[in-house]
Amino acid sequence: MFKKITESQISRAIVREFSKWFDDYIVSDVIVVGGGPSGLIAARDLANGGLKTLIVESNNYIGGGFWIGGYFMNTLTFRAPADKILNELKIPHKEIEDGLFVADGPSACSKLISATCDSGAKILNLTKFDDVVLRNNRVEGAVINWSPVSALPRQITCVDPIALESKVVIDATGHDAWVAKSLEKRGLLKLQTYGPMDVNTSEDLVVDKTGEIYPGLYAIGMAVSTIYGIPRMGPTFAGMLFSGRKAAQQIIKTLAPAENFSRKEAIAV
Repeated sequence: MFKKITESQISRAIVREFSKWFDDYIVSDVIVVGGGPSGLIAARDLANGGLKTLIVESNNYIGGGFWIGGYFMNTLTFRAPADKILNELKIPHKEIEDGLFVADGPSACSKLISATCDSGAKILNLTKFDDVVLRNNRVEGAVINWSPVSALPRQITCVDPIALESKVVIDATGHDAWVAKSLEKRGLLKLQTYGPMDVNTSEDLVVDKTGEIYPGLYAIGMAVSTIYGIPRMGPTFAGMLFSGRKAAQQIIKTLAPAENFSRKEAIAV
């Protein structure tokens, strides 16, 4: 029934195809560190805007908390006007109170991942952010290693990382804010910590504060909360989606060739 193929042919197909695209993305326009909802929507919009975009994700899966919502109950909540983005991504949802929408986690997450892949953005999963590439007081890339290296016994963890270059890096690593912290430990940034739960305050402030926090480094999603001491928002996702979109808009205006604006999908908040 199936075409006869040898094991070596399968191995060669994997190695050759992965190596081919990975080699091409050693230099990108934008590296998004973190593949949760804010990172995914940012990467999708950036790629649709004509920018060569790579997502670096430490887990072997993509999507972060967008799969399961709160308390392991996979119903996601969104406040208006997030329904506009849900409609754009063709994510089924319903309004259960005025301005409050719910969607199924696996459905929403899979559709967002699919839309991001369809945009042309590439995903490098099971890959740990290790450090930034910093030249002339500007972030110009990311240092990465395989995530399993962190789980190895200390005696055998001297596995050197490699570096990827880009014009811009986005910290989409959630409350951990790993990229921003790599600058803080060198005295280049001063981070606060996220505050207690306050949805109404948090979502607006996260979007408002989204942007460039150091030359070449943007922060989105809950990384913004940690950087600026904004209250946490919990299992509601409108702010994360709009934060990722806002950063993408800012970066496209800075980096995208002018001709792309007429031929690529328009991005509007």
